[in-house]
Amino acid sequence: MDDKRIIELYFKRDEAALKETSDKYGRLCLYIAKNILENELDAEECVNDAYLRAWQSIPPTNPRSLGAYISKITRNLALDRYDSKKAQKRASGGDVPFDELEAVISDKSGTVDDEVMMRECINSFLYSLDKKKRIVFVQRYFYMCTLEEIAKNNGIKMINLKVMLYRLREKLRKHLMLYGYEEVENEKE
Repeated sequence: MDDKRIIELYFKRDEAALKETSDKYGRLCLYIAKNILENELDAEECVNDAYLRAWQSIPPTNPRSLGAYISKITRNLALDRYDSKKAQKRASGGDVPFDELEAVISDKSGTVDDEVMMRECINSFLYSLDKKKRIVFVQRYFYMCTLEEIAKNNGIKMINLKVMLYRLREKLRKHLMLYGYEEVENEKE
């Protein structure tokens, strides 16, 4: 079923909307949540919470892309859950994509207008990249893919990928500074 028909089900308050959303986007949402939380049960719970959030917000919201909408809800819920468990560092000791961005993007919460401006600034940065770099950036910092997954999926050697991501973060930092965002102070140990 296409997104438009699923959204119509939400507007009719037909619970079939949830089943259709799950059938169409469940695997994607689970993938996003598992990449962030690294725990199957937490990820499944997060995806169920995302369906509830979609049910509560549609209507009045009428998303242009249900896939993007439910993915963003899932990602935000997973990040919130991760933050609440941040004191219990990852047992695997693996790399954490959003920790990489801490040196570039301030964690200070601002107004809604500030968040909209930051989103627009990041979107303009993404549009300035060539397709391959944009895909790599989104895979790493939106979908929270591991370096190994990104290297394999894009045919990039690991060392080249690490260099590419470092340069992309530096380019983003400079882009943000051009738009008036303060440079984040790097704390070196």
